[in-house]
Amino acid sequence: MTCPLLYRLRVIDKLPERPSAAALRGTLVHSVLEELFTVPAEQRTSDKATTLIARHWDRMRVEAPEDAEILAEGINLEEPTDIADAVIAPIQPLLEAYFTLEDPRRVEPHAREMGVSTELPTGLSLRGYIDRVDISPTGLVRLVDYKTGRSPGAGFEAKALFQMRFYALLWWRTADQIPARLELLYFGDGQRISYEPTEDELRATERKIMALSDAIARAAIHGFTATPSALCKWCSFQDACPEFGGHTPPMPALPE
Repeated sequence: MTCPLLYRLRVIDKLPERPSAAALRGTLVHSVLEELFTVPAEQRTSDKATTLIARHWDRMRVEAPEDAEILAEGINLEEPTDIADAVIAPIQPLLEAYFTLEDPRRVEPHAREMGVSTELPTGLSLRGYIDRVDISPTGLVRLVDYKTGRSPGAGFEAKALFQMRFYALLWWRTADQIPARLELLYFGDGQRISYEPTEDELRATERKIMALSDAIARAAIHGFTATPSALCKWCSFQDACPEFGGHTPPMPALPE
Protein backbone atom coordinates (compact mmCIF):
# COMPACT_ATOMS: atom_id res chain seq x y z
CA MET A 1 0.00 0.00 0.00
CA THR A 2 1.48 3.34 -0.99
CA CYS A 3 -0.83 5.02 1.55
CA PRO A 4 -2.70 2.94 4.15
CA LEU A 5 -5.27 5.70 4.75
CA LEU A 6 -6.01 5.96 1.04
CA TYR A 7 -6.58 2.20 0.97
CA ARG A 8 -8.97 2.41 3.91
CA LEU A 9 -11.03 5.30 2.55
CA ARG A 10 -11.27 3.76 -0.91
CA VAL A 11 -11.71 0.05 -0.12
CA ILE A 12 -13.16 -0.15 3.39
CA ASP A 13 -15.09 3.11 3.75
CA LYS A 14 -15.87 3.12 0.01
CA LEU A 15 -16.00 6.90 -0.09
CA PRO A 16 -17.07 8.22 -3.50
CA GLU A 17 -14.33 9.38 -5.87
CA ARG A 18 -14.79 11.73 -8.76
CA PRO A 19 -13.18 10.05 -11.78
CA SER A 20 -10.68 12.05 -13.79
CA ALA A 21 -11.18 12.81 -17.46
CA ALA A 22 -8.12 10.66 -18.22
CA ALA A 23 -9.64 7.69 -16.38
CA LEU A 24 -12.93 8.09 -18.24
CA ARG A 25 -11.12 8.23 -21.57
CA GLY A 26 -9.44 4.99 -20.53
CA THR A 27 -12.85 3.47 -19.82
CA LEU A 28 -14.03 4.40 -23.30
CA VAL A 29 -10.91 2.94 -24.92
CA HIS A 30 -11.32 -0.34 -23.02
CA SER A 31 -14.97 -0.52 -24.06
CA VAL A 32 -14.10 0.13 -27.70
CA LEU A 33 -11.43 -2.58 -27.77
CA GLU A 34 -13.69 -5.06 -26.04
CA GLU A 35 -16.38 -4.55 -28.68
CA LEU A 36 -13.88 -4.43 -31.54
CA PHE A 37 -13.13 -8.11 -30.96
CA THR A 38 -16.81 -9.01 -31.31
CA VAL A 39 -16.88 -8.10 -35.01
CA PRO A 40 -15.45 -10.29 -37.80
CA ALA A 41 -11.66 -10.11 -38.01
CA GLU A 42 -11.57 -8.33 -41.37
CA GLN A 43 -13.67 -5.47 -39.92
CA ARG A 44 -11.31 -4.74 -37.01
CA THR A 45 -9.89 -1.58 -38.53
CA SER A 46 -9.02 1.89 -37.29
CA ASP A 47 -12.12 3.27 -39.02
CA LYS A 48 -14.30 0.75 -37.21
CA ALA A 49 -12.72 1.73 -33.89
CA THR A 50 -13.49 5.40 -34.62
CA THR A 51 -17.13 4.49 -35.21
CA LEU A 52 -17.19 2.62 -31.92
CA ILE A 53 -15.80 5.61 -30.01
CA ALA A 54 -18.78 7.70 -31.10
CA ARG A 55 -21.19 4.91 -30.16
CA HIS A 56 -19.74 4.46 -26.68
CA TRP A 57 -19.64 8.22 -26.11
CA ASP A 58 -23.35 8.41 -26.97
CA ARG A 59 -24.01 5.53 -24.58
CA MET A 60 -22.08 7.27 -21.80
CA ARG A 61 -24.14 10.44 -22.26
CA VAL A 62 -27.32 8.40 -21.71
CA GLU A 63 -26.20 5.88 -19.08
CA ALA A 64 -23.63 7.94 -17.14
CA PRO A 65 -24.36 11.62 -17.79
CA GLU A 66 -22.23 12.69 -14.82
CA ASP A 67 -19.19 11.03 -16.43
CA ALA A 68 -20.00 12.56 -19.79
CA GLU A 69 -20.13 15.95 -18.11
CA ILE A 70 -16.61 15.47 -16.71
CA LEU A 71 -15.29 14.65 -20.19
CA ALA A 72 -17.04 17.69 -21.64
CA GLU A 73 -15.73 20.09 -18.98
CA GLY A 74 -13.54 22.84 -20.36
CA ILE A 75 -14.95 22.52 -23.86
CA ASN A 76 -16.34 25.89 -24.86
CA LEU A 77 -17.76 25.67 -28.34
CA GLU A 78 -20.36 27.81 -30.02
CA GLU A 79 -21.94 24.78 -31.67
CA PRO A 80 -23.05 22.15 -29.12
CA THR A 81 -22.97 19.51 -31.85
CA ASP A 82 -19.19 19.89 -31.93
CA ILE A 83 -18.79 18.70 -28.34
CA ALA A 84 -18.72 15.04 -29.38
CA ASP A 85 -15.87 15.66 -31.80
CA ALA A 86 -13.97 17.62 -29.14
CA VAL A 87 -14.42 14.85 -26.56
CA ILE A 88 -13.40 12.14 -29.02
CA ALA A 89 -10.35 14.03 -30.35
CA PRO A 90 -7.93 13.09 -27.49
CA ILE A 91 -9.17 9.48 -27.56
CA GLN A 92 -8.43 8.94 -31.23
CA PRO A 93 -4.60 9.02 -30.86
CA LEU A 94 -4.80 6.38 -28.12
CA LEU A 95 -6.57 3.97 -30.44
CA GLU A 96 -4.23 4.84 -33.29
CA ALA A 97 -1.34 3.89 -31.00
CA TYR A 98 -3.04 0.57 -30.32
CA PHE A 99 -3.06 -0.23 -34.04
CA THR A 100 0.69 0.39 -34.20
CA LEU A 101 1.24 -2.20 -31.45
CA GLU A 102 -0.77 -5.04 -32.93
CA ASP A 103 -3.13 -5.94 -35.75
CA PRO A 104 -6.44 -7.03 -34.18
CA ARG A 105 -7.33 -8.83 -37.39
CA ARG A 106 -4.66 -11.39 -36.50
CA VAL A 107 -5.80 -11.90 -32.88
CA GLU A 108 -8.64 -14.12 -31.65
CA PRO A 109 -8.92 -13.64 -27.88
CA HIS A 110 -9.88 -16.51 -25.64
CA ALA A 111 -11.57 -14.00 -23.30
CA ARG A 112 -12.02 -10.25 -22.81
CA GLU A 113 -12.55 -8.42 -19.50
CA MET A 114 -12.35 -11.81 -17.82
CA GLY A 115 -13.15 -12.03 -14.13
CA VAL A 116 -10.86 -14.42 -12.27
CA SER A 117 -10.92 -15.35 -8.59
CA THR A 118 -9.18 -17.82 -6.33
CA GLU A 119 -8.54 -18.55 -2.67
CA LEU A 120 -5.03 -18.95 -1.30
CA PRO A 121 -4.18 -21.72 1.20
CA THR A 122 -4.43 -19.13 3.99
CA GLY A 123 -8.07 -18.50 3.10
CA LEU A 124 -7.33 -15.13 1.49
CA SER A 125 -9.64 -14.52 -1.48
CA LEU A 126 -8.22 -12.85 -4.58
CA ARG A 127 -10.09 -11.57 -7.61
CA GLY A 128 -9.42 -9.37 -10.58
CA TYR A 129 -10.31 -8.60 -14.19
CA ILE A 130 -7.93 -9.37 -17.04
CA ASP A 131 -8.33 -7.15 -20.10
CA ARG A 132 -7.58 -9.94 -22.54
CA VAL A 133 -6.56 -13.59 -22.51
CA ASP A 134 -5.03 -15.09 -25.66
CA ILE A 135 -4.36 -18.81 -26.08
CA SER A 136 -2.18 -20.01 -28.95
CA PRO A 137 -2.98 -23.13 -31.01
CA THR A 138 -0.33 -24.93 -28.95
CA GLY A 139 -2.00 -23.92 -25.67
CA LEU A 140 0.36 -21.13 -24.58
CA VAL A 141 -1.38 -18.39 -22.60
CA ARG A 142 -0.79 -14.66 -22.95
CA LEU A 143 -2.36 -12.12 -20.59
CA VAL A 144 -2.72 -8.62 -22.04
CA ASP A 145 -3.41 -5.39 -20.16
CA TYR A 146 -4.29 -2.10 -21.84
CA LYS A 147 -2.86 1.14 -20.46
CA THR A 148 -3.97 4.50 -21.85
CA GLY A 149 -1.14 6.37 -20.13
CA ARG A 150 2.54 6.46 -20.98
CA SER A 151 4.91 3.62 -20.21
CA PRO A 152 6.96 3.91 -16.99
CA GLY A 153 10.53 5.04 -17.30
CA ALA A 154 13.45 2.70 -16.79
CA GLY A 155 13.50 1.47 -13.20
CA PHE A 156 9.83 2.36 -12.57
CA GLU A 157 8.16 -0.72 -14.04
CA ALA A 158 7.78 -2.52 -10.69
CA LYS A 159 4.19 -1.44 -9.97
CA ALA A 160 2.93 -2.36 -13.43
CA LEU A 161 4.75 -5.68 -13.41
CA PHE A 162 3.40 -6.54 -9.95
CA GLN A 163 -0.12 -6.02 -11.29
CA MET A 164 0.60 -8.39 -14.17
CA ARG A 165 2.16 -10.98 -11.85
CA PHE A 166 -1.00 -10.72 -9.73
CA TYR A 167 -3.09 -11.59 -12.80
CA ALA A 168 -0.67 -14.39 -13.67
CA LEU A 169 -1.00 -15.77 -10.14
CA LEU A 170 -4.79 -15.74 -10.42
CA TRP A 171 -4.60 -17.58 -13.72
CA TRP A 172 -2.10 -20.10 -12.40
CA ARG A 173 -4.13 -20.87 -9.28
CA THR A 174 -7.39 -21.27 -11.24
CA ALA A 175 -6.18 -22.93 -14.46
CA ASP A 176 -3.10 -24.73 -13.08
CA GLN A 177 -1.01 -23.19 -15.83
CA ILE A 178 1.59 -20.44 -15.68
CA PRO A 179 1.02 -17.90 -18.47
CA ALA A 180 3.79 -17.98 -21.05
CA ARG A 181 3.76 -14.21 -21.47
CA LEU A 182 2.42 -11.05 -19.86
CA GLU A 183 2.03 -7.94 -21.99
CA LEU A 184 1.30 -4.32 -21.15
CA LEU A 185 0.28 -2.16 -24.10
CA TYR A 186 0.79 1.57 -23.45
CA PHE A 187 -1.26 3.73 -25.79
CA GLY A 188 0.05 7.02 -24.39
CA ASP A 189 3.39 6.51 -26.14
CA GLY A 190 2.87 3.36 -28.18
CA GLN A 191 5.15 1.16 -26.08
CA ARG A 192 4.91 -2.50 -25.16
CA ILE A 193 6.32 -4.25 -22.09
CA SER A 194 6.54 -8.04 -22.40
CA TYR A 195 7.41 -10.34 -19.56
CA GLU A 196 7.68 -14.10 -19.09
CA PRO A 197 6.87 -15.03 -15.47
CA THR A 198 8.42 -17.96 -13.66
CA GLU A 199 6.98 -20.16 -10.94
CA ASP A 200 9.44 -18.76 -8.39
CA GLU A 201 8.35 -15.21 -9.20
CA LEU A 202 4.67 -16.07 -8.86
CA ARG A 203 5.30 -17.77 -5.53
CA ALA A 204 7.14 -14.64 -4.39
CA THR A 205 4.17 -12.55 -5.54
CA GLU A 206 1.86 -14.80 -3.54
CA ARG A 207 3.99 -14.30 -0.42
CA LYS A 208 3.97 -10.53 -0.94
CA ILE A 209 0.19 -10.49 -1.25
CA MET A 210 -0.16 -12.49 1.97
CA ALA A 211 2.21 -10.05 3.69
CA LEU A 212 0.08 -7.14 2.48
CA SER A 213 -3.00 -8.90 3.82
CA ASP A 214 -1.30 -9.24 7.22
CA ALA A 215 -0.36 -5.54 7.13
CA ILE A 216 -3.98 -4.60 6.41
CA ALA A 217 -5.17 -6.75 9.31
CA ARG A 218 -2.70 -5.02 11.66
CA ALA A 219 -3.75 -1.60 10.38
CA ALA A 220 -7.39 -2.46 11.07
CA ILE A 221 -6.37 -2.78 14.74
CA HIS A 222 -3.79 -0.02 15.09
CA GLY A 223 -5.05 2.43 12.47
CA PHE A 224 -4.52 3.28 8.80
CA THR A 225 -2.08 6.18 8.73
CA ALA A 226 -1.52 8.64 5.92
CA THR A 227 1.75 8.43 4.01
CA PRO A 228 2.38 11.80 2.35
CA SER A 229 3.99 11.79 -1.09
CA ALA A 230 4.00 13.69 -4.36
CA LEU A 231 0.86 11.76 -5.30
CA CYS A 232 -1.17 13.52 -2.61
CA LYS A 233 -2.06 16.45 -4.87
CA TRP A 234 -4.15 14.10 -7.01
CA CYS A 235 -5.87 12.40 -4.08
CA SER A 236 -9.67 12.54 -3.96
CA PHE A 237 -9.76 12.23 -0.17
CA GLN A 238 -7.92 15.34 1.02
CA ASP A 239 -11.02 16.44 2.98
CA ALA A 240 -10.74 13.23 5.02
CA CYS A 241 -6.96 13.34 5.46
CA PRO A 242 -5.33 14.91 8.54
CA GLU A 243 -2.28 15.83 6.43
CA PHE A 244 -4.54 18.36 4.69
CA GLY A 245 -6.42 19.43 7.80
CA GLY A 246 -9.27 17.08 7.00
CA HIS A 247 -11.33 14.97 9.38
CA THR A 248 -11.09 11.20 8.98
CA PRO A 249 -14.48 9.55 9.57
CA PRO A 250 -14.81 6.81 12.21
CA MET A 251 -13.60 3.40 11.11
CA PRO A 252 -16.57 1.38 9.80
CA ALA A 253 -17.26 -2.01 11.32
CA LEU A 254 -15.49 -4.80 9.48
CA PRO A 255 -17.28 -8.08 8.68
CA GLU A 256 -16.57 -10.93 11.06
